Amino acid sequence: MNMKYSRQRAAILSFLQSRRDHPTAERVYSSVREEFPNISLGTVYRNLNQMVEAGMIAKHSFGMLSIDHFDYNTSPHYHFVCSCCNAVIDLPMEHNDFSSIDAAAAAGFDGLIQGHRLYFCGICKKCLDQKN
Repeated sequence: MNMKYSRQRAAILSFLQSRRDHPTAERVYSSVREEFPNISLGTVYRNLNQMVEAGMIAKHSFGMLSIDHFDYNTSPHYHFVCSCCNAVIDLPMEHNDFSSIDAAAAAGFDGLIQGHRLYFCGICKKCLDQKN
């Protein structure tokens, strides 16, 4: 998908690039609105989805969260979702051989495995510190 340049889209992409917390469209909207007060939430959603289709960003849907989160990092990586505050955090792991997981799943499956989505859940450090 070839997209024309727009200042609003550039601001959305710049905001995502500066974040590691996988914001929702509403969070993107509230930030970009500071620079573009007349931007609509619909415009933000439309631009985010166009950038996802173009492969510029990733969209993640986590089972326990009913809202999409957006990620500037499109490379394969795992995520952690906090069950207290719903934070979505990149989870660095030494084992990043994603193809071996797909191959292991395919070994016992008659269909075609094309990839996987896996996230870890628990309580983040910030929430643990607040409980103590």
